[in-house]
Amino acid sequence: MIVEQSRAIISEVSKALMGKQDVVEKALMAIYAGGHVLLEDVPGTGKTTLALALSKALDLDYKRVQFTPDTVPSDITGFSVYDREAQAFRFKWGAVNCNLFLADEINRTSAKTQSALLEVMEEGAVTVDGVRHPVPTPFVCIATENPLGSVGTQPLPDSQLDRFMVCLSIGYPSRDDQLQILRAKRYANPLDEITAKVSRDDLIAVQNFLGNVEVVDSVLDYIVRLCERTRELDIVELGVSPRGVIALTRMARACALIRERDFVSPEDVREVFVATCGHRLVLKPQARIESITAKDVLVRVMNEVPAPVMGHLGR
Repeated sequence: MIVEQSRAIISEVSKALMGKQDVVEKALMAIYAGGHVLLEDVPGTGKTTLALALSKALDLDYKRVQFTPDTVPSDITGFSVYDREAQAFRFKWGAVNCNLFLADEINRTSAKTQSALLEVMEEGAVTVDGVRHPVPTPFVCIATENPLGSVGTQPLPDSQLDRFMVCLSIGYPSRDDQLQILRAKRYANPLDEITAKVSRDDLIAVQNFLGNVEVVDSVLDYIVRLCERTRELDIVELGVSPRGVIALTRMARACALIRERDFVSPEDVREVFVATCGHRLVLKPQARIESITAKDVLVRVMNEVPAPVMGHLGR
């Protein structure tokens, strides 16, 4: 049943984001894994469209904040306001009181406002004036950002980058896909045609079921060896963190689930490795001089670290 639901969701979202099934699949995997999604790309490639389409197909309560230099933390988390009649302070929710929160162009605001999301992304709650307020479940943060160097942008703190389960880039559509987009938008907006394929309870059930996808010790060891290798390379300042190891395991489980299996294979790990770990690497200045990217480093790691043979997995 989960497989059929996943196919229906991917097909529905692909009505609005055409020719980008791989990106849609990985975003859905991250949501199944209970994580958050960072979309990094140039303007106009469909980052906001993907978030909107997912919220509709998953039937999630959706809110969006367009981050600007004057956005303040209370816009995100909420604040206390004095109630004269009750003669007491009353909490008023910010934008995160929803199931899917879109932080649009998150790197156009201050580091203080960016960091306002840290607690809710990690713990599913905000604390205002010493009082903890849980957000609805499920809760997903999808943040978009323009590449560094664009006007008015500043990098996200490393601690916040580490809390995003994946970082995805949509990229430009092919010529055929571009024509298909133009034809689809000729008479209507494809987003208006997207309908819910699952309920919120269905999504929570999938997230809870994920732990039943088996990961044998040899595959767990493979995950750890991959991440440890990123910490050993001379070109890397900071390798994949322990949180990243956990995220990679959960993403591999979600990948196996979408691929119609109840166990994780090394191929599942390799499929999600770059999306899960690329944004967690901090490269030395030498890498920029030599035009080496995080993806280059991770591909090298996958080539250097041998994967376990399927016959040894007991499958």
